[in-house]
Amino acid sequence: MAPSTSSVQEVPAATVPAHAMARTSLAVLTKYSPLQYRTQRGDPVMTVENEAQAPVAEAPAAAAAPAANPSLFALPCFLVGSITLGLWLVGYLPAALPGGLVPAVFFAAGIGVLASGLWAARAGQSAIAGIFGMFGVFWMSFGFMVMGLVNGWFGVSATDATAAASQIQSLQATFLISWLVVLVVVTLATMRLPLAFTLLFVVVDIAVALVLAGVLGGSTGMLTGGGIAVFVFCLIGIYLFYDAMNQELGGRALPMGAPVVK
Repeated sequence: MAPSTSSVQEVPAATVPAHAMARTSLAVLTKYSPLQYRTQRGDPVMTVENEAQAPVAEAPAAAAAPAANPSLFALPCFLVGSITLGLWLVGYLPAALPGGLVPAVFFAAGIGVLASGLWAARAGQSAIAGIFGMFGVFWMSFGFMVMGLVNGWFGVSATDATAAASQIQSLQATFLISWLVVLVVVTLATMRLPLAFTLLFVVVDIAVALVLAGVLGGSTGMLTGGGIAVFVFCLIGIYLFYDAMNQELGGRALPMGAPVVK
């Protein structure tokens, strides 16, 4: 028996407008999305912002590289030349054998300290570069003077011993006077450095002045006094080198003294 058509209730296909159903579906789909949707019927824009944002971790700052310290190379080279010169002035190295100074004063002290000055200049340490460069040139010029006198490059008389002695004296005195003036100026200009550095420069000045007096007066005693002064500033240089190397390897700084000029 066929069912009666009156017992079957037909449900309307759509009791809600189509565009409203579409908007409801979009709202469900985009509930957790930051995208923006616009219906094709010109309905208002629906925007859902995701307020919970993951924190952005900042990259750690790179550790600054330690500053270069050219004195770790300059001071040992300076000490080699200075100790050799001191030994010659006090008579350990024969006075008649000045050529024995050349390897230490020209190559070790001259080239080594000058190279340290270039290193300091590259690191942007202008004052240190100037000081090291000056001492490097001092040692190189001193070594060249010794080589020139030994090999007769400067036209010193080879026939008249008296004239030769006078010429050599004038040449050496001119060299020492020129450098003494420069060294005194450097000493005065660097008094803002710690006291140990100023003391080093003062003793260097004294050593050069004593050697100059020995050359002009022909005094062996003055030359010996100059050699002793050289050993004194070598001790200061050793102290400075020990402090620099000790700090480089993580040790504590040694006392340097307050600057003369603040």
